[in-house]
Amino acid sequence: MHQATYTGDRTVLVRRCDPVPPAAGQVRIDVAYTGICGTDLHVLHGAMAARVRPPAVLGHEMSGRIAELGAGVTGWRVGEHVTVMPTVTCGRCPACAAGHTHLCHHLGFLGIDSEGAMQNSWTVPADLLVRLPDGLRLDHGALVEPTAVAVHDVRRSGLAAGERAAVVGGGPIGVLIALVARRAGADVLVVEPDAHRRSVAERLGLVCLDPSAADVVAEVGARTGGAGAEVVFEVSGAADGVTTAVGCLGVRGRLVLVAIHAVPRAVDLHRFFWRELTLVGARLYLREDFEEAARLLAAGDLPVDALVSRIEPLARADAALAALDSGGGAMKVLIDCRPATGTEQA
Repeated sequence: MHQATYTGDRTVLVRRCDPVPPAAGQVRIDVAYTGICGTDLHVLHGAMAARVRPPAVLGHEMSGRIAELGAGVTGWRVGEHVTVMPTVTCGRCPACAAGHTHLCHHLGFLGIDSEGAMQNSWTVPADLLVRLPDGLRLDHGALVEPTAVAVHDVRRSGLAAGERAAVVGGGPIGVLIALVARRAGADVLVVEPDAHRRSVAERLGLVCLDPSAADVVAEVGARTGGAGAEVVFEVSGAADGVTTAVGCLGVRGRLVLVAIHAVPRAVDLHRFFWRELTLVGARLYLREDFEEAARLLAAGDLPVDALVSRIEPLARADAALAALDSGGGAMKVLIDCRPATGTEQA
């Protein structure tokens, strides 16, 4: 067996390892695919050194097959296709007691606070498993986690059919939000400066604007008869993105904050007052979001094929991370974690 291990100083090594037999209440999974997330790149940069202790196995967007059941595990069988909801909650804090387990005061995250999925074999608590629907390809199964983020964001927005929405930031999460919002019946516009990302979004049938070539606020105003958008998702993580997002909102519009802003941003609070705007935070997901994401992908309701720029074998995990980190015209890169890599997707 092998695993991709972050050893510090922007270095990832693929090393041999032994499978970990599942203890009571655990399952061992033969991992099929693991997606590279922006969080993995943050780890690579050393930005999460307070939580990540090298050597650390990266990855939390995954799909695979159950290989072995630990004692006491019921409701699952060997061979089933699954993904993992990578959040470990305490069940006792005020957030958990209120049912907001994804906001647990002591939240642990697999692939950050503990071993992740970028390996051939992964042993996890059975209560984190999410069953993949019959017919869902395993490469698409690795997109359930980021799609669950999008499902949760759209749910938090209160978006209704017929409303107009803008997504500021057209990376993988932004495009998934746009696809989920479009499926919900919204008229969606994606704002993204990168030409490659815009081309991917346009291949998925989304309308895009380049903020470096157009006045986005004026364009949204023109498209909405001067009313502005009912909902704007801020996914860029940039100061200019926040300014654009607020400017695009109409009366009583909702700004959904998706991106993680590491530093305070200037916000036009007068506009919030003048138009009675609402700021909505959106973090992670609940199990229902995960299950809905799996259903949407299995039904073919989200045309995600164009999102996956390429699939690399586990042996090339370091090169794949470096290529994605450099920009390089890639949107979403998957790591094929099967010991004998092949071209099959089921």
